[in-house]
Amino acid sequence: MTAHRILSWSPSAIVFDCDGTLMDTERHWQEARNTTFRSFGLKPPAGFGERAKGVHYVECGALMAEETGKPDLVDDLTETLLRHFTALVDEDPVTMPGASALVRLAARHRPLAVASNCPREMVESCLDRAGLLGCFGHVVVADEDIRPKPQPDVYSVAARLCGVPPEEALAVEDSLTGMESARRAGLRVLGTGPCPPGPDGEVADLWVSSLADPDLTAWARTHIGV
Repeated sequence: MTAHRILSWSPSAIVFDCDGTLMDTERHWQEARNTTFRSFGLKPPAGFGERAKGVHYVECGALMAEETGKPDLVDDLTETLLRHFTALVDEDPVTMPGASALVRLAARHRPLAVASNCPREMVESCLDRAGLLGCFGHVVVADEDIRPKPQPDVYSVAARLCGVPPEEALAVEDSLTGMESARRAGLRVLGTGPCPPGPDGEVADLWVSSLADPDLTAWARTHIGV
């Protein structure tokens, strides 16, 4: 663990993941996946939710088809998955604990961006309904020119748009897929949620249980809110 790389440091910019980091949407993805499986008469393979966490929805649809032995259903599964997820988010957009306060504090002092594997309209809609969209100078999403996480593209582009070298930017992430993306782009990484055992726990420089962690709040006030 290299917590000193975060707690003794002031980033020049901060790039946030959206799903599961700023917005409490992982439960929506879980429900959307399960609903999609059921609508096609399929059963989720054991451990599928963990393997799908942080994966681009197109790749998730392909994974669903592969692991259920239904390669001919890739497009249908992907389209259905996105439709169910979008409906769930529209009904119940909720921010993660501590996310709003941290973003509002940081936005007064640093350039901020979002780096996401989700479609732009979904990310911007979620953040807008949460009252946070105006805090971010840039929203970077995977598209035909920007490869999705775990490739480094979304974080590389976000740091560049914020006007700082990657090594001067902090990534805030909840998934190992996203952390790998940020690490490959050269950013320091703050992981949120339970720290996994073994080598996976070393992917982030610092883990916090949530963005409401008191030590993180104190660090933000000292190293960002100045």
